[in-house]
Amino acid sequence: MNKAIVTCSLTGVLTDPKQHPVPVTADDMARSARDAFNAGASIMHVHFRNQQPGKGHLPTWEPDVVEHIAQAIRDACPGVILNFSTGVVGRDIAGPVACLERCKPEMAAMNAGSLNYLKTTSSGAWAWPPMLFDNPVEKIAAFLKVMQENGVIPECECFDVGILRSIPMLRAAGLLRDPLHVSLVLGVASGMPADVDLLQVLMKYIPSGAQWQGIVIGREEVWPLHRRIAELGGHLRTGLEDTFYLPDGAKATGNGQLIEALVATARTAGREIASPVEARAMLATH
Repeated sequence: MNKAIVTCSLTGVLTDPKQHPVPVTADDMARSARDAFNAGASIMHVHFRNQQPGKGHLPTWEPDVVEHIAQAIRDACPGVILNFSTGVVGRDIAGPVACLERCKPEMAAMNAGSLNYLKTTSSGAWAWPPMLFDNPVEKIAAFLKVMQENGVIPECECFDVGILRSIPMLRAAGLLRDPLHVSLVLGVASGMPADVDLLQVLMKYIPSGAQWQGIVIGREEVWPLHRRIAELGGHLRTGLEDTFYLPDGAKATGNGQLIEALVATARTAGREIASPVEARAMLATH
């Protein structure tokens, strides 16, 4: 079976560093990335945080800040592949576009469809105000144009079955080009559940010839699903964006621990781990 490419999702978009061990500063991001890199991650999926005191729970799209953090990660992890977040609500995509044009990462998330982002508490109250994560075709097309102009590979993130089934249509319409890179996002409360049985069904909807990975969000219950993804030949991702919990239920203190656990899970499933050089060849990044 092909080797597994491992991605570390370093920090996420809104996780509060006062409550969780997510890196924020360039030094912290580089240190955390190096731990993950040394543990076997070839790709760093990066959200960038506001660097002002007390604002580290908020995102930033300041190109100077983003470039500084991205370079710090590259310096700490020779040969690493960077995958930038691009997620924004609304039509204004100027912030992520400026960062893609300035930094030209090898990859970037391409949110391939819209989703009502919902979650309720045990009392039935909304965990946050209901939000539409809007990704209409014209927004997708605008992002893809920038990615193609700057040599950035789109990582097509699919939050539900309909979005996954849209990927071949985006290709047929000329918006996406082969080779395709598809991520199954499992565990978002109002999206696809982190369910092994559903994963098996999804296999027949992955476009032919596509590279695919699983993004599994949750607590310690994510780990059996990671193993099944590895057994099915998918690539693997974890990090403090996706979970705070190790397979034994203990809380992780950093990204390195999570990647070590993911690599061990892959090897238990009979998969070896791709090096950064091998990952670049598999993703056709040059």
